Amino acid sequence: MKILLASSSPYRKHLLQRLNLTFQQQSPDINETPLSHETAQQLATRLSLEKAQALTNKHPNTLIIASDQAASLHDKILGKPGTREKAIAQLSSCSGKQVTFYTGLCLLNTASGQFQLECIEYSVWFRQLTPSQITYYIDAESPLDCAGSFKCEGLGVTLFEKMNGDDPNSLIGLPLITLTNMLINEGIFPLGN
Repeated sequence: MKILLASSSPYRKHLLQRLNLTFQQQSPDINETPLSHETAQQLATRLSLEKAQALTNKHPNTLIIASDQAASLHDKILGKPGTREKAIAQLSSCSGKQVTFYTGLCLLNTASGQFQLECIEYSVWFRQLTPSQITYYIDAESPLDCAGSFKCEGLGVTLFEKMNGDDPNSLIGLPLITLTNMLINEGIFPLGN
């Protein structure tokens, strides 16, 4: 079966390449606005399923991989900041606090119509950050397209005191351990048979 990554994210593409699979990539182009009273976990789970479903009709006999991420600080959803000012405000609010990231993951088999859907939780504890440290970081990596306003695969890791979760790749946006289990359920073994 063909494999399709339902995302335009270069971060997710880079992660999926680590599994040494041949795949295509296409953006699902869906509305990612949170529903009223939706938690970060519910949002990430719903959007990952909707992203996979949005491309179903265009890709028969395909395994569609879709993922979405939302962060939560005191039950408030932290999305992608989009601007430097919002990124600075977001990191300032996270300073010295625990933030939980929820990464929804869906693997949809368009031939059978069956899908696997999970949400992986990962927590980070931010250091006490000074305003100058925050602006230095934002200017250095410009994480305006990242939930939580950081890139943990780069300098962003210096923002944390500790991290906790089962799959550090989920923090970047694609939980490879869970995805590998889902692929195995579909008969695809990244390490061979």
